[in-house]
Amino acid sequence: MNHTLKYGSGSLHLEIPDVCDVSVFTPQQVEPLNNPLAVFMKALDAPEGCPALENMPAPESVAIAVPDETRPFPIKLLLPPLLERIFTSYPSLPPHMVRIVVGGGLHEPPDQAQLARILPEDLRGCTVVSHDAQNSPMRHMGFTSRGTPVEINAAYADADLKIVMGMVDAHQFVGFTGGAKGVVIGCASARMITKNHSQLQDPNAFAGNLENNPVRDDLNEAGILAGVKMAINVVMTPDKKVAALYVGDPCTLLHTLAEKTRKLYGFKLARNWDIVVASCGGAPKDICLYQAQKALDSARRCAGEHGRILLLAECAQGIGDERYEDYVRNFTDHKSLLEDFKQQEFKMGAHKAFLFSRVAAQHELVLHTALSEADAARCLLRKADAQTTLDTWLAANPRASVAILTHANSMFFYN
Repeated sequence: MNHTLKYGSGSLHLEIPDVCDVSVFTPQQVEPLNNPLAVFMKALDAPEGCPALENMPAPESVAIAVPDETRPFPIKLLLPPLLERIFTSYPSLPPHMVRIVVGGGLHEPPDQAQLARILPEDLRGCTVVSHDAQNSPMRHMGFTSRGTPVEINAAYADADLKIVMGMVDAHQFVGFTGGAKGVVIGCASARMITKNHSQLQDPNAFAGNLENNPVRDDLNEAGILAGVKMAINVVMTPDKKVAALYVGDPCTLLHTLAEKTRKLYGFKLARNWDIVVASCGGAPKDICLYQAQKALDSARRCAGEHGRILLLAECAQGIGDERYEDYVRNFTDHKSLLEDFKQQEFKMGAHKAFLFSRVAAQHELVLHTALSEADAARCLLRKADAQTTLDTWLAANPRASVAILTHANSMFFYN
């Protein structure tokens, strides 16, 4: 049987013999919103857990955090009507005092070409800021109860009214994205992100979990300290269309949209498989190796004890993080990397190497990618053709059970 899986901006076709026990996991099919702009206008009229814009005190400045191009959030669709509502609500507000901060956390700040792809052409004179976690001016806004320093890009932190736009998606240790995450990670300092993510090994820090998840709880508290007043959150279908859209208090929205995400992308784990084929879901989920790693979380959870994993990730923008590359190149095997990581002070970038090695130390892992063999090997990964790899594995075990994850970056399994 032929299976077509997303890969970059295109697709891959894999042939698996009919004799194999194949289970295909694909997100639930739901109808996207027929008129997302109408839903957005209605949600702005009656936000959940916070006042409507026109009922808030008139600010002298506004900041809007938006994601970079690693997230398929519909910025070009939703940002123009949001700006229209802001200027209608506050007619004396100078356009340059509305700051649009493009936040990607520790990702490289977007250049002009990337900004052109991310943002609509007409920004009505608003100021655009590319967040740089290493070099942007920051404002210290206190500490969370877990000791995380809340350090936010000054262009955002200094605004009177703070808004965040983002999508709610399963996250391998935050539980779910969304809420204030687009600010307290997207627009945060490297020190803040590092401290928050240092909790990723906690047993409650896993995909789909919001209960007593220290990473997520820390972010929620940081969002309050940062003063984020309004979130615009969406859930996207696998085809990158809006399935749900809510406006309101960041924490209030999170549980509602997490449940909607669970219904689309969550699967009860009833068994394990000999072979797992994991597609990230295409671009931008497999835009670089750093992003593609997220597919391995769902893959490892459904792979058997000796299960093999084939990861499909184009990685058109390469490895994606110098800190990750600089750390992983110090090792020749996954076991020594894992031992070193656990003994050292937590470091961003190194954590991504840990997450890769956690899987590769337990499972045979092969990567079908546009990365060079040298780049893959530098990251302790093996590059090979997907069909050739499958044929080899199935020749050794013709009746192997195979799980195919069509959107592994977004999907998650629960017991």
